[in-house]
Amino acid sequence: MTNPNSSQVRVYRAADAPPGALAGESVAVLGYGHLGRTAALNLRDSGAKVRIGNREDEYAEQARAEGFEVVPITTAATDDVVYVLLPDEVIPAVFDSAIAPTLRAGSAIAFGSGYSLAFGLIHPPETIDVLLVAPRMAGSTARNRYLQGHGFWACVGVEADRSGRAQQRMLGLADGMGVLRAGAVQMSAKVEATLDLFIEQTVGSVLGMAIMMAFEVARDAGIPAEALVLEMYMSGEMEAVFQAFRESGFFRASEDHGPTAVFGGITRSLEMDREAMAESFRKTLEDIKNGGFAQRFQDEARNGYPMLEFARAMMHGGSPITEAEDRIRHLTSPDSSGASPGGSA
Repeated sequence: MTNPNSSQVRVYRAADAPPGALAGESVAVLGYGHLGRTAALNLRDSGAKVRIGNREDEYAEQARAEGFEVVPITTAATDDVVYVLLPDEVIPAVFDSAIAPTLRAGSAIAFGSGYSLAFGLIHPPETIDVLLVAPRMAGSTARNRYLQGHGFWACVGVEADRSGRAQQRMLGLADGMGVLRAGAVQMSAKVEATLDLFIEQTVGSVLGMAIMMAFEVARDAGIPAEALVLEMYMSGEMEAVFQAFRESGFFRASEDHGPTAVFGGITRSLEMDREAMAESFRKTLEDIKNGGFAQRFQDEARNGYPMLEFARAMMHGGSPITEAEDRIRHLTSPDSSGASPGGSA
């Protein structure tokens, strides 16, 4: 029986990167979106030879404007190391039609997410290295941290070593990206994809619903909408709380709060139906692990993204929360007199 208290995690740091790990190798970054752009810029700034594989669109134009050679994905896939940073649901079709046919024996393909590998949506040739280098940070923030000399965490692994250099290539990519300045956690593509989806669909979903529900209930009880968004996140206090989690620890960070907050938080937490939440989370985890979510997401893509269109309508449409946020920004802008355009807040 595995002891849950004994860590089996391997973490790589800068000292683990072999000198000149990518020397003499060409790197193709497929996709110049937020993460693809960051990967390409960081790798180039670290001395790697990089070109971009992308269709002709605004991202290709941006890549050229920033000094990269841009070629079709089929051409880019002939490079020594091919780093796939396309959207998860797009990869299967593009892989079969434009990537796999031109991959060279002895080359390596790396993925910025374990999704396609984890759920059997693609099957790389048995003549190439298969790597995972999956950043745990959004593209723009990862780029800024690189420029500041800091690192950002990633999940990394070797799924297949056919060249004898797979580990070296994986660490070279992670080092060039700036990951090893912070640390890279070794794991399989299956574990990485499951972890990523599970936290998004449990912690992320519960936190989002809690914010919306608290806003509705308190506003209906007469608490000003502006005060609610300020209290929940716009003051920056919540950012400080999560920073304290990182620096002090999830439980120890509570020492930064007064007795009122600690007493209220612990008593209300104990009143929650923990087993119902745990059961919901178990079902979510099982649905992810057995491929049910991946199948529905691929169907979503094939059907033209109807649910994502609904989500985008929520993101960009009007709502009481968005209106309250806008009023707070107006009230705190440098040229604001402090008076609300619709009266006092």
